[in-house]
Amino acid sequence: MSKPKSSQIEFIALMAALMSVVALAIDALLPALDIIGLAIGTSRLIDNQLLITMIFLGLGIGPLIFGPMSDSLGRKPVVYFGFIIFIISSFICVYATSLEVMIAGRILQGIGLSSPRTIAIAIIRDKYSGDYMARIMSFVTVVFLLVPIVAPAMGKLVLDLHNWKGIFYVQIVISLLVAFWFWKRQEETLSEENKIRFAVSIITLGFKEVLKQKRSMGYTLISGFVVGSFLVYLSSSQQIFQEQYGLKDEFPYIFAGLAIAIGTAIFLNGSFVLKYGMKRLVSLALVGYFITSVLYLLLFFGGDNPSIYVLLAFFGIQFFCVGFLFGNLRALAMEPLGHIAGIGSAVTGFIATMMAVPISTWIGRFVGDSALPLFIGFAICSFVALLILIYLRKK
Repeated sequence: MSKPKSSQIEFIALMAALMSVVALAIDALLPALDIIGLAIGTSRLIDNQLLITMIFLGLGIGPLIFGPMSDSLGRKPVVYFGFIIFIISSFICVYATSLEVMIAGRILQGIGLSSPRTIAIAIIRDKYSGDYMARIMSFVTVVFLLVPIVAPAMGKLVLDLHNWKGIFYVQIVISLLVAFWFWKRQEETLSEENKIRFAVSIITLGFKEVLKQKRSMGYTLISGFVVGSFLVYLSSSQQIFQEQYGLKDEFPYIFAGLAIAIGTAIFLNGSFVLKYGMKRLVSLALVGYFITSVLYLLLFFGGDNPSIYVLLAFFGIQFFCVGFLFGNLRALAMEPLGHIAGIGSAVTGFIATMMAVPISTWIGRFVGDSALPLFIGFAICSFVALLILIYLRKK
């Protein structure tokens, strides 16, 4: 039975929902990190950051499997398979009694969720290209960012009413609802003539194709540095706001406010990208990201944390710049890879994530009683990203 075609508004909402389960699995857990740490016996506060960063490891590995599978079997069956893995791994997390088992569950969660996340991008690339793809990606990301705005508050509510395990149960229910919506309303976008036989050699060929495309590689490397620096904030935000500033009750609202800064930029990007183009917006945003980081270092290097309002102002400017980078960098990396959208999305995502996880894990180890290491990481990553961008411009 063929599925009814959705309107563009519903299509944007559905693609955002597929990607939003990822954000929910990450952000809803933030208010409970210290409590989960006690439950599984972590000895150091910074070890709790691994519950956030390790899911990204799975998000990087999974696309290498699901991308080629989707180019062979179709987009829809692969999404269902990913949700099944996510649900099973969620139960592993619920019954975990040690840090090692919890990390294994989180990595598997990331592998499972990499399917709807990767396939959503491939479906968008099946239907759109160029600046119009960036426009659709912007609107998808705006809807997607509603989840980080409400997820920590939802996690805290579940934590207050039940316990930390209830957060995983809520994630399971929501993933089932999204999977049903996807089955009911989204048609298959991979045509028969574009199907490719699934084989390990396809992954190898995909890597070679991406490595051959200097533009794709350049923007993928930039994306890795940007995501890596942002992931440090994501994994250490609970430690900074709850432990350093003592704002445990206010944390969900602070997190939501900063997510709005990113969402505003992404919403504006949907209009600006057609007027100014992706490349110009990426250049301006990277420069702004770097200058803001350096300014913070000049003002507060070697001193105590500034007031919470000053810190939030710097974070807000930083993340406003980030909002112009995420979707545009991914679209620029994917532009030469339309003929292998599934594996192209997988390989570029894998490379960027495999860069981001060690970058964020290493920098996060220095975030103890100060937010300064965070901005040092922002400055270094954005500086290297700018050097790569200059190289691409010269080429």
